Amino acid sequence: MASAAHEAARSLEAGNHIHQLKAGNGGGGVGLSKEEMRHGHGAVGLLRSFLTNLQEIFLGTKLFVLFPAVPLAIFAHYFHFGRAWLFVLSLLGLTPLAERVSFLTEQIAYYTGPTVGGLLNATCGNATEMIIAMFALHQGKIDVVKCSLVGSILSNLLLVLGSSLLCGGLANLGKEQLYDRKQADVNTGLLLLGALCHLLPLLFRYALNSGEHVGATVPTLELSRACSIVMLLAYAAYLFFQLKTHRQLFESQEGDDDNDDVISEDEAVIGFPSALAWLAGMTVVIAVLSEYVVGTIEAASESWGISVSFISIILLPIVGNAAEHAGAIIFAFKNKLDITLGVSLGSATQISMFVVPLSVTVAWIMGIQMDLDFKLLETGSLILAILVTAFSLQDGTSHYLKGLNLLLCYIAIGACFFVLKTPSHQANDINLGVSTARSMVLDA
Repeated sequence: MASAAHEAARSLEAGNHIHQLKAGNGGGGVGLSKEEMRHGHGAVGLLRSFLTNLQEIFLGTKLFVLFPAVPLAIFAHYFHFGRAWLFVLSLLGLTPLAERVSFLTEQIAYYTGPTVGGLLNATCGNATEMIIAMFALHQGKIDVVKCSLVGSILSNLLLVLGSSLLCGGLANLGKEQLYDRKQADVNTGLLLLGALCHLLPLLFRYALNSGEHVGATVPTLELSRACSIVMLLAYAAYLFFQLKTHRQLFESQEGDDDNDDVISEDEAVIGFPSALAWLAGMTVVIAVLSEYVVGTIEAASESWGISVSFISIILLPIVGNAAEHAGAIIFAFKNKLDITLGVSLGSATQISMFVVPLSVTVAWIMGIQMDLDFKLLETGSLILAILVTAFSLQDGTSHYLKGLNLLLCYIAIGACFFVLKTPSHQANDINLGVSTARSMVLDA
């Protein structure tokens, strides 16, 4: 249908061009010069291309109804509406923007080739989470960074994958749901490595506090930075494995799409310069809304009576993963579990092995002391979620009960953090040492 519309547009353009030539040269009328006709035709073509891009970008997603939240959030910021309203509008505006960034990245990948396109997808796939983490780091809200990243992993493993397997199992009760275990094994292995790197600083801190290793002098921060380098090296090896040496493991999921009504495009629908321009513009808008979210999260917490931990672990990741959530469920309905697993496990692996160590490294460069010690409750929830997911995917088959099990695990963890009431000022001050510094000034 897209190619038919493209051909119709080309025919219409050619017909208009011939009509202009006849009108200009026939009947002794006042004719247009070739230069004038070329400029006029170019202007019409640029306008038509711009309008086509607008339609494709803003109306090409079912989340287009949330786009009005973007100008409303900017309006609320400049006219000093309630900070809780600004938080809500910014979250709603980020949802379609995150999905459109993924779409534009795929469009650019058509022109750059599979290797560069894969690297671009790996970098921009979780752009919203990365931008929110960078702004939270800049404002010194280290707990918000940690909770949002842990929540994103939990959301992908339990909420996205769980609801997808549940819906796919109910929609395909009469069919056997199979998937390739090889890709799942690669991702779960990397997730377990990331869990180990999260667990070591926590165990190290408890070992020092218990007095088991009195002679140990290496601080937790340096151990976390060393583990972050290990995680980044592992992720680089994973990209090389995925894009070069074992690409067939990750391309096998696209084998049987002939009779599927899921849209599979063989060519880009947006030009390369246009896609780059739109990607840059939307990244700027995401950065603006992310700054609003980070700056108003405490106000929303106090207004709603909900802890900052719950907002960071549950609400923020749901917004960032909305597009992946919808896509994974659609593919599960089509009984294409390889794509569903690629979406959910791939995003969780990217957050765990790339975004988390990158945040520690960036904080290191900025002179901020962020480590991989995500506290006992968060780390324990993360490790158990990885183990439950790994055990659920070990036999290569799926049914709705597996999805229900993962979804109930997510609800239980969400209830835990909902009950946990962490004061907003404590979430800000605990890692920065602001309370200690303030008391020292008062004592002096």
